[in-house]
Amino acid sequence: MPEEINRILTDRMSRWLFTPSAIAAAHLKREGFADEQVISVGDVMFDVALHHGERVSADGGLLQQLGLQAGGYVLSTIHRAENNDHPRRLAAVVEAMEATAQSLPVVWPLHPRTRAILEKAGRLDTLARRVALIDPVGYIDMVQLKKFAALIATDSSGVQKEAFFYQVPCITLRDETEWVELVESGWNRLAPPETAEQLVSAIHSALGSKGQDVRPYGDGTAAQKIVQRLATDLHA
Repeated sequence: MPEEINRILTDRMSRWLFTPSAIAAAHLKREGFADEQVISVGDVMFDVALHHGERVSADGGLLQQLGLQAGGYVLSTIHRAENNDHPRRLAAVVEAMEATAQSLPVVWPLHPRTRAILEKAGRLDTLARRVALIDPVGYIDMVQLKKFAALIATDSSGVQKEAFFYQVPCITLRDETEWVELVESGWNRLAPPETAEQLVSAIHSALGSKGQDVRPYGDGTAAQKIVQRLATDLHA
Protein backbone atom coordinates (compact mmCIF):
# COMPACT_ATOMS: atom_id res chain seq x y z
CA MET A 1 0.00 0.00 0.00
CA PRO A 2 1.24 3.56 -0.71
CA GLU A 3 1.97 4.40 2.91
CA GLU A 4 4.49 1.57 3.08
CA ILE A 5 6.69 3.25 0.49
CA ASN A 6 7.07 6.32 2.70
CA ARG A 7 7.62 4.15 5.76
CA ILE A 8 10.42 2.17 4.12
CA LEU A 9 12.18 5.27 2.81
CA THR A 10 11.94 7.08 6.15
CA ASP A 11 13.14 4.07 8.14
CA ARG A 12 16.30 3.84 6.08
CA MET A 13 17.23 7.43 6.86
CA SER A 14 16.54 7.12 10.59
CA ARG A 15 18.78 6.47 13.56
CA TRP A 16 16.00 5.55 15.97
CA LEU A 17 13.03 3.38 14.98
CA PHE A 18 10.39 3.73 17.68
CA THR A 19 7.78 1.04 17.08
CA PRO A 20 4.10 1.06 18.05
CA SER A 21 3.73 -2.70 18.40
CA ALA A 22 5.59 -5.98 18.62
CA ILE A 23 4.50 -6.80 15.07
CA ALA A 24 6.07 -3.58 13.76
CA ALA A 25 9.31 -4.34 15.60
CA ALA A 26 9.41 -7.86 14.14
CA HIS A 27 8.92 -6.47 10.61
CA LEU A 28 11.88 -4.13 11.02
CA LYS A 29 14.16 -6.83 12.34
CA ARG A 30 13.26 -9.08 9.41
CA GLU A 31 14.18 -6.18 7.14
CA GLY A 32 17.67 -6.23 8.59
CA PHE A 33 17.68 -3.42 11.13
CA ALA A 34 19.92 -3.87 14.16
CA ASP A 35 18.27 -4.66 17.46
CA GLU A 36 19.59 -1.46 19.06
CA GLN A 37 17.84 0.65 16.39
CA VAL A 38 14.41 -0.90 17.01
CA ILE A 39 12.87 0.51 20.18
CA SER A 40 9.40 -0.65 21.25
CA VAL A 41 7.57 2.18 23.00
CA GLY A 42 3.91 1.84 22.05
CA ASP A 43 1.83 4.00 19.77
CA VAL A 44 1.76 7.80 20.08
CA MET A 45 -1.71 7.68 18.50
CA PHE A 46 -2.87 5.82 21.59
CA ASP A 47 -1.42 8.59 23.79
CA VAL A 48 -3.34 11.18 21.79
CA ALA A 49 -6.59 9.19 21.78
CA LEU A 50 -6.52 8.77 25.55
CA HIS A 51 -5.75 12.44 26.14
CA HIS A 52 -8.43 13.86 23.87
CA GLY A 53 -10.92 11.11 24.64
CA GLU A 54 -11.13 12.54 28.14
CA ARG A 55 -12.17 15.89 26.69
CA VAL A 56 -15.44 14.66 25.19
CA SER A 57 -18.62 13.32 26.75
CA ALA A 58 -21.79 11.73 25.46
CA ASP A 59 -23.71 14.90 26.26
CA GLY A 60 -23.78 18.04 24.16
CA GLY A 61 -21.52 18.80 21.24
CA LEU A 62 -22.11 17.29 17.84
CA LEU A 63 -24.12 14.36 19.20
CA GLN A 64 -26.70 16.76 20.58
CA GLN A 65 -26.76 18.78 17.36
CA LEU A 66 -27.41 15.63 15.34
CA GLY A 67 -29.90 14.19 17.83
CA LEU A 68 -27.79 11.09 18.48
CA GLN A 69 -27.52 8.92 21.57
CA ALA A 70 -24.30 7.32 22.77
CA GLY A 71 -24.09 3.77 21.43
CA GLY A 72 -27.04 4.40 19.13
CA TYR A 73 -25.55 5.08 15.71
CA VAL A 74 -23.08 3.89 13.08
CA LEU A 75 -20.22 6.15 12.02
CA SER A 76 -19.10 5.78 8.41
CA THR A 77 -15.99 7.30 6.84
CA ILE A 78 -15.12 6.53 3.22
CA HIS A 79 -12.46 8.31 1.19
CA ARG A 80 -9.90 5.95 -0.34
CA ALA A 81 -9.52 5.77 -4.11
CA GLU A 82 -9.95 1.99 -4.08
CA ASN A 83 -13.60 2.59 -3.13
CA ASN A 84 -14.36 6.06 -4.52
CA ASP A 85 -12.94 5.35 -7.96
CA HIS A 86 -14.83 2.07 -8.44
CA PRO A 87 -18.56 2.63 -9.03
CA ARG A 88 -19.54 -0.90 -8.04
CA ARG A 89 -17.74 -0.74 -4.70
CA LEU A 90 -19.00 2.73 -3.87
CA ALA A 91 -22.55 1.72 -4.81
CA ALA A 92 -22.29 -1.24 -2.43
CA VAL A 93 -21.21 1.09 0.39
CA VAL A 94 -24.03 3.56 -0.31
CA GLU A 95 -26.70 0.87 -0.48
CA ALA A 96 -25.40 -0.79 2.70
CA MET A 97 -25.49 2.49 4.62
CA GLU A 98 -28.99 3.23 3.36
CA ALA A 99 -30.15 -0.21 4.46
CA THR A 100 -28.47 0.05 7.86
CA ALA A 101 -30.05 3.47 8.45
CA GLN A 102 -33.48 1.87 8.37
CA SER A 103 -32.82 0.38 11.81
CA LEU A 104 -29.94 2.45 13.21
CA PRO A 105 -28.91 6.04 12.42
CA VAL A 106 -25.85 6.34 10.20
CA VAL A 107 -23.61 9.42 10.35
CA TRP A 108 -21.32 9.97 7.39
CA PRO A 109 -18.87 12.92 7.42
CA LEU A 110 -18.57 13.19 3.67
CA HIS A 111 -15.17 13.81 2.10
CA PRO A 112 -15.47 16.52 -0.61
CA ARG A 113 -14.22 14.15 -3.30
CA THR A 114 -16.68 11.45 -2.26
CA ARG A 115 -19.48 14.01 -2.27
CA ALA A 116 -18.59 15.12 -5.81
CA ILE A 117 -18.50 11.53 -7.07
CA LEU A 118 -21.87 10.69 -5.51
CA GLU A 119 -23.42 13.87 -6.87
CA LYS A 120 -22.13 13.14 -10.36
CA ALA A 121 -23.56 9.60 -10.10
CA GLY A 122 -26.96 10.98 -9.07
CA ARG A 123 -26.91 9.18 -5.71
CA LEU A 124 -26.37 12.06 -3.32
CA ASP A 125 -29.95 13.29 -2.83
CA THR A 126 -31.42 9.87 -2.08
CA LEU A 127 -28.56 9.05 0.27
CA ALA A 128 -29.01 12.36 2.11
CA ARG A 129 -32.64 11.53 2.83
CA ARG A 130 -31.67 8.31 4.59
CA VAL A 131 -28.24 8.95 6.09
CA ALA A 132 -26.99 11.91 8.13
CA LEU A 133 -24.49 13.32 5.65
CA ILE A 134 -22.40 16.03 7.29
CA ASP A 135 -19.41 18.06 6.23
CA PRO A 136 -15.97 16.98 7.50
CA VAL A 137 -15.63 17.92 11.16
CA GLY A 138 -12.81 19.04 13.41
CA TYR A 139 -10.71 16.66 15.44
CA ILE A 140 -12.56 16.92 18.76
CA ASP A 141 -15.97 16.51 17.12
CA MET A 142 -14.62 13.44 15.34
CA VAL A 143 -13.29 12.04 18.61
CA GLN A 144 -16.78 12.35 20.08
CA LEU A 145 -18.36 10.65 17.06
CA LYS A 146 -15.87 7.77 17.20
CA LYS A 147 -15.88 7.26 20.96
CA PHE A 148 -19.64 6.94 21.31
CA ALA A 149 -20.55 5.05 18.13
CA ALA A 150 -22.11 1.62 18.25
CA LEU A 151 -19.94 0.65 15.29
CA ILE A 152 -17.52 2.28 12.87
CA ALA A 153 -17.46 1.39 9.17
CA THR A 154 -14.39 2.89 7.54
CA ASP A 155 -11.70 2.61 4.92
CA SER A 156 -9.39 4.90 6.90
CA SER A 157 -6.17 3.52 8.30
CA GLY A 158 -6.14 5.71 11.41
CA VAL A 159 -9.83 5.40 12.21
CA GLN A 160 -9.47 1.62 12.48
CA LYS A 161 -7.03 2.02 15.34
CA GLU A 162 -9.00 4.82 16.98
CA ALA A 163 -12.06 2.55 17.02
CA PHE A 164 -10.01 0.06 19.01
CA PHE A 165 -8.66 2.76 21.32
CA TYR A 166 -12.26 3.63 22.23
CA GLN A 167 -13.31 -0.05 22.34
CA VAL A 168 -15.79 0.34 19.48
CA PRO A 169 -16.26 -2.55 17.03
CA CYS A 170 -15.08 -1.75 13.51
CA ILE A 171 -15.51 -3.09 10.02
CA THR A 172 -12.91 -2.07 7.46
CA LEU A 173 -14.23 -1.61 3.94
CA ARG A 174 -11.06 -2.76 2.23
CA ASP A 175 -9.39 -5.94 1.01
CA GLU A 176 -6.53 -5.61 3.50
CA THR A 177 -5.53 -3.70 6.59
CA GLU A 178 -2.29 -2.43 8.07
CA TRP A 179 -3.43 -3.46 11.54
CA VAL A 180 -3.67 -7.24 11.32
CA GLU A 181 -3.43 -7.52 15.11
CA LEU A 182 -6.86 -5.89 15.43
CA VAL A 183 -8.40 -8.42 13.05
CA GLU A 184 -6.72 -11.30 14.89
CA SER A 185 -7.98 -10.05 18.25
CA GLY A 186 -11.56 -9.60 17.00
CA TRP A 187 -11.84 -5.81 17.23
CA ASN A 188 -11.77 -5.27 13.49
CA ARG A 189 -13.28 -7.19 10.59
CA LEU A 190 -12.37 -6.91 6.94
CA ALA A 191 -15.45 -6.34 4.79
CA PRO A 192 -14.50 -5.61 1.17
CA PRO A 193 -17.41 -3.72 -0.42
CA GLU A 194 -18.32 -6.26 -3.05
CA THR A 195 -22.08 -6.24 -2.41
CA ALA A 196 -24.39 -4.26 -0.16
CA GLU A 197 -25.79 -7.48 1.28
CA GLN A 198 -22.35 -8.60 2.45
CA LEU A 199 -21.68 -5.25 4.10
CA VAL A 200 -25.03 -5.17 5.88
CA SER A 201 -24.38 -8.68 7.17
CA ALA A 202 -20.93 -7.65 8.41
CA ILE A 203 -22.38 -4.62 10.19
CA HIS A 204 -25.08 -6.63 11.93
CA SER A 205 -22.58 -9.33 12.91
CA ALA A 206 -20.16 -6.80 14.41
CA LEU A 207 -22.72 -4.73 16.31
CA GLY A 208 -22.38 -5.33 20.05
CA SER A 209 -19.27 -7.47 19.62
CA LYS A 210 -16.11 -7.18 21.69
CA GLY A 211 -12.64 -8.35 20.86
CA GLN A 212 -10.04 -9.89 23.13
CA ASP A 213 -8.53 -7.98 26.04
CA VAL A 214 -5.29 -7.08 24.28
CA ARG A 215 -2.89 -4.13 24.46
CA PRO A 216 -0.85 -4.24 21.26
CA TYR A 217 -0.07 -0.51 21.28
CA GLY A 218 1.40 0.00 24.72
CA ASP A 219 0.03 1.74 27.77
CA GLY A 220 -0.43 5.31 26.57
CA THR A 221 3.04 6.55 27.53
CA ALA A 222 4.81 6.17 24.18
CA ALA A 223 5.68 9.87 23.89
CA GLN A 224 7.29 9.91 27.32
CA LYS A 225 9.39 6.87 26.47
CA ILE A 226 10.55 8.44 23.21
CA VAL A 227 11.57 11.67 24.94
CA GLN A 228 13.40 9.77 27.67
CA ARG A 229 15.33 7.70 25.15
CA LEU A 230 16.30 10.71 23.03
CA ALA A 231 17.36 12.66 26.10
CA THR A 232 19.56 9.79 27.23
CA ASP A 233 21.18 9.20 23.84
CA LEU A 234 21.70 12.83 22.90
CA HIS A 235 23.19 13.79 26.23
CA ALA A 236 25.36 10.72 26.61
